[in-house]
Amino acid sequence: MGLEHKPDKLDDELCFAIYTTQKIYNKFYVESLKEYGLTYPQYITLLALWENNEPMMIKELGKKLNLDNGTLTPLLRRMEKEGWVDRKRSKEDARKVYICLSRKARVKKCEIKQKMTSCFSLVDMSADEYRHDVGLIKQIGEKIAESTVEDN
Repeated sequence: MGLEHKPDKLDDELCFAIYTTQKIYNKFYVESLKEYGLTYPQYITLLALWENNEPMMIKELGKKLNLDNGTLTPLLRRMEKEGWVDRKRSKEDARKVYICLSRKARVKKCEIKQKMTSCFSLVDMSADEYRHDVGLIKQIGEKIAESTVEDN
């Protein structure tokens, strides 16, 4: 069946390892993004928009980022105020609001991505190791999410 694990030592806990690493990552992103005035949630918003390469509806963006409207709306307002994104209403249906990359976001894309790439070189992993570990962490999260849905 599954892994037989009983919580015993803090240092043996996967959740503590993820929690501790997440705190370190937060600090890493705060420092790395400081010169751009971006927070981590703003950075991942830009990543999603750069990846999509076209405007996204707020609902679609929230789903991709796993952020609810209560978190995403103020975040997007700040990003718009700081010149990273623009909001555009659909001409066909004014209720539909699209988030678009601003000129600033398009111009800074390569610079920001290069900065993050150079920072990640500190991790000292091959691209294959990195992709594997990202996949493994996602898989763990998906299994936990599935089991909590089944338990409810």
